[in-house]
Amino acid sequence: MRVILPDGDAKEFEGKVNLFTIAKSVSNSLAKKAIAARVNDELVDMSTVLNEVEVRVEFITPETEEGEEIIRHSTAHLMAQAVIRLFPGTKVAIGPAIENGFYYDFDPKVQFTEEDLAKIEAEMRKIVKENEKVERIMMTREDAIKHFEELGEEYKVEIIKEIAQGEMLSFYKQGEFMDLCRGPHVPSTSYLKAFKLKSVAGAYWRGNSDNKMLQRIYGFAFADEKRLKDYLTLLEEAEKRDHRKLGKELDLFFVSDYGPGFPIFLPKGMAIRNTLIDLWKKEHTLAGYTEIMTPIMLNRELWEISGHWFNYRENMYTSTIDETDFAIKPMNCPGGVITYKHQLHSYKDLPIRCGELGTVHRHEFSGALHGLMRVRCFTQDDAHIFMTPEQIEDEIIGVVNLIDKFYSKLFGFEYHIELSTKPEKAIGSDEIWEKAESALAAALDKIGRPYKLNPGDGAFYGPKLDFKIKDAIGRTWQCGTIQLDFNLPERFDISYIGEDGEKHRPVMIHRVVYGSIERFIGILIEHYAGAFPLWLAPTQVKVLTINDETKPYAEEICRILLERGIRAELDDRAESIGYKIREANGKYKVPVQLIIGKNEVENREVNIRRRGSQEQTSMKLDEFLDMIIDEAQVKFDK
Repeated sequence: MRVILPDGDAKEFEGKVNLFTIAKSVSNSLAKKAIAARVNDELVDMSTVLNEVEVRVEFITPETEEGEEIIRHSTAHLMAQAVIRLFPGTKVAIGPAIENGFYYDFDPKVQFTEEDLAKIEAEMRKIVKENEKVERIMMTREDAIKHFEELGEEYKVEIIKEIAQGEMLSFYKQGEFMDLCRGPHVPSTSYLKAFKLKSVAGAYWRGNSDNKMLQRIYGFAFADEKRLKDYLTLLEEAEKRDHRKLGKELDLFFVSDYGPGFPIFLPKGMAIRNTLIDLWKKEHTLAGYTEIMTPIMLNRELWEISGHWFNYRENMYTSTIDETDFAIKPMNCPGGVITYKHQLHSYKDLPIRCGELGTVHRHEFSGALHGLMRVRCFTQDDAHIFMTPEQIEDEIIGVVNLIDKFYSKLFGFEYHIELSTKPEKAIGSDEIWEKAESALAAALDKIGRPYKLNPGDGAFYGPKLDFKIKDAIGRTWQCGTIQLDFNLPERFDISYIGEDGEKHRPVMIHRVVYGSIERFIGILIEHYAGAFPLWLAPTQVKVLTINDETKPYAEEICRILLERGIRAELDDRAESIGYKIREANGKYKVPVQLIIGKNEVENREVNIRRRGSQEQTSMKLDEFLDMIIDEAQVKFDK
């Protein structure tokens, strides 16, 4: 048998050989480290025996993306084994790997508590030391049903009964625990050393509220202790930056019990919001966009034409008016299309770039709501571009460059781009989808922008480019998107008059820069830990009086600053100046504080203190005004 390795090196073996032997032929360290292998593009266990004329083999080690997913799935099984040891009679449901960790759903005789997590984790570490071998076992569907019925594992029986008759099923066994799983898994429990149980929560069986409530235990798992420790440190830092906590402390926004998922912005939060919106409008005007506004509620017929009624109905809020069904818009796109269709267009008019700061509503389960990050009502900084097929590449490049201007040159974010292709639930032919996907890829290739492929994650009406930014502590957020759509123009039968005098079908781009303004503000709160740059800070300058005698001059300064477009506040309370400074600097994180005493009044000066600094600088008022107005300008790095 000939085995071809990723570097092109080939090894010859006589007869059958397992992957451990092949790994050892490369090096002893690889044989000890590898936890699985990719054989001709299929992931398999290290115990797999090969018997082919020629085969391609790539070994998977724990620190790789695939390796860590295997570690996490195997750690879920480890936790389940510990649970059934400690709590006999507990029924096991499902336990997948998830981002940074895993979870398992259980139906225990007695409800788990947070205190039980430490016991379970200790038992897991005991099983790791026991070095239990992890074995793959194949069973028929019928034998599997009989096996789990005897154990009283009703949830496993339900899953297995849904599998077609005659299929051989894959199970993984370690010690006394066995579960249905396609694998692969680590060779033994000794490979699982870096994990931490996080929490216990309720979860309906199969996510259906009509079913029984189970208990879900979440945990983290990584390839090694350092990666786990780094991630736990990141979580601690993220907790300090939690936008919900800072939003309350900084008086930015709140969510009322009368409207879960519907955030209410306070004056300081509105200052940030309006600054972002004003900047958006200015930059889009310069980029050739015009602004429109479409209704928040439209007739059901429109949503049927667009495909939302059949593909997105469960996320929509509806109402009946005059015996006619209406839907509150979950997206702005259909309104943008009918706005285009309202007038006749020539090829000379194209491209048409229509921007809309449209408020949309989407139903989210209450358990998924999260401050500004996951809401039921939000404003998208939407725009729809209508163009000829020949203009596609240039328009995509234009949007990519506009998004880059905001992300890289204004906020300094690192980001990467993902190309998301046709999902399972989609409208339009494969031919149209392939054409759209190729157009997005070609535009990125032309300007030399690298991208990752994200199969099956496109919008239901077209493929998209997702822009994922990295914040100050290394977390990734999906914000901007560019969606190329050949489907809605067809469904709405929109057209333009071509150079030949005939009707032609335009192509459509859907795109956002911020994404959701609410969510983007939440990201910025956490990115800056509430300490916004001067141009974005809700209060840019705070004027602090030392005593009542300095109040008239302080009021004058504050008025002049407001007249010149600087967001200024006066603090003339009968508190010590030290207390006022600590509050402005520490609690409210105001970038510039002006301390006004007797000398400042007499000399028409200001005493300047910057956020986070102990130093104070005196300056003539006029000189300070010129400086602060310049500093408060939005500046894009060139």
